[in-house]
Amino acid sequence: MNIDELKKAWTEEETFGDTPEINTENRGRVRLPLEKMRRNMRLEFWSTAAIFIFAFSVIIIADGPFKFKFYLTVLIASMLMVTSFFFNQFFRLYKNMSDPEMKTYDSLRDLLHQLSLNKQYYLSFFLSFVPFLVCEIIIVLEFIPRPVPLSYPQIASVLIGTVIIVLPLLFVFGKWWFEKMYGKYIRQIEDLLSEFKN
Repeated sequence: MNIDELKKAWTEEETFGDTPEINTENRGRVRLPLEKMRRNMRLEFWSTAAIFIFAFSVIIIADGPFKFKFYLTVLIASMLMVTSFFFNQFFRLYKNMSDPEMKTYDSLRDLLHQLSLNKQYYLSFFLSFVPFLVCEIIIVLEFIPRPVPLSYPQIASVLIGTVIIVLPLLFVFGKWWFEKMYGKYIRQIEDLLSEFKN
């Protein structure tokens, strides 16, 4: 094999390996669901920030024993740290969705893979609040005065019942919320990708 044949074979291999590009019109069709998801992500971020600000404000303003307020502050600060981790992942996806270089099918497929991973993060985010909920119930059971104190079996049944009921509810709510905010747009992008391939 001479040098010219090697060059020709190399060029053919490079041409074969190129990823097909998405034309400008189709890129615009992909941008619409992406922009709707980005809008929902911004809404979710700012509403979550407002909830934490409100929670800390209530603790500062409300009357109560120091231990009660301190435990709630530590609990909400811990929730904020967990939320920050998940929102960090969320923000990376947000930045990738605004990438102006999304011109090829492979880049769009990669984005769909990231969206699929983000769904798992999203469900994990909801489920990560079960321990915080249990801690909140413990704090309420310990510090809210009652005419007749709860017995140990009553406290145990409240905590176990909460986990048994709330865990599936949070999972179902997380799936429903993800579908409402992002799922339909992800399916639109999947449909567009399969349409572009045909």
